[in-house]
Amino acid sequence: MTNIKQTYRKLIDDIGLTLHRTRENAIKAVNQELVIANWEIGKHIVEFEQNGKEKADYGSSLLSNLSKDLKLAYGKGFGKSNIYLCRQFYLKYPIFQTLSGKLSWSHYAELLTISDDLARTFYEKQAEKENWSFREMKRQIDAALFERLALSKDKESVLALSAKGQSIKEPKDIIKDPYVFEFLGLPQEKIVKERALESKLIDNLQKFLLELGKGFSFVARQYKITVDNQHFYVDLVFYHRILKCFVLIDLKTHKVKHQDIGQMNLYLNYFKEEENTESDHEPIGIIIAADKHEFLVKYATGGLSNKIFVSKYQLYLPDQKQLENKIKQILENG
Repeated sequence: MTNIKQTYRKLIDDIGLTLHRTRENAIKAVNQELVIANWEIGKHIVEFEQNGKEKADYGSSLLSNLSKDLKLAYGKGFGKSNIYLCRQFYLKYPIFQTLSGKLSWSHYAELLTISDDLARTFYEKQAEKENWSFREMKRQIDAALFERLALSKDKESVLALSAKGQSIKEPKDIIKDPYVFEFLGLPQEKIVKERALESKLIDNLQKFLLELGKGFSFVARQYKITVDNQHFYVDLVFYHRILKCFVLIDLKTHKVKHQDIGQMNLYLNYFKEEENTESDHEPIGIIIAADKHEFLVKYATGGLSNKIFVSKYQLYLPDQKQLENKIKQILENG
């Protein structure tokens, strides 16, 4: 009887997996058809304009008339903003073959709100590479991922970042400064204890992993290290699948001190000796702090063989305009 029940349960599960897969495929197919339809609508509008009739800027009578007449003929879904978006879609992507089969119309509609071509191309490439959902992509756009990654690069590297997305080849490629933890919902003015911040990040692990970036796998929190009968605890331990190394993270809700860097150096030396296998590369240490002094970090990490990075975190979304202006300076001065 037990075997029959187990077999029947497996039958239910197998049917469920089939339904889930087919429904997902159906949604993808609908989305792909919507991308095609909206691109063709934009093409029709632009070709009409090119015949010398009217330029369809947002306030034009062409868009108003199209919206009214299409609603009458085909029902809802033809608001003026939607029609304008279709036109912009074709103008930004005039060659249909350049569109990604992995991105939905929701992805492209959000990408079209980005005025900067470099940033838009980056998010498009990255969403495709990392299979971001629409919400994941929107979060990264709102958190100014492109600008934060680009700040530490020269002109050539910024252009490469835009054209190809983020390429992870060495430890510094996985570092962000600052990290943005707006998804925790903590008020900016509230003083947060380190253990509370750690707990909040673990409670929101999926979003935290998205902020850390591609390749991070969670291993443990409060990882115990014992040296000469003294116990130490690494706040968070991850393994990076691309770099093939442990990544140790210490959280500091104060300005980072040189002792914090020394402690991270101890952790890394321990992991090299006690935790690494032959296939593992040297571990990386990241101290994520409420604030830091650039010169203290420079002098405290100078001469160390271990790879230690210090970044700030913030509990609110960054000012994108300020970041965009900094990127423009890099491009102009490069």
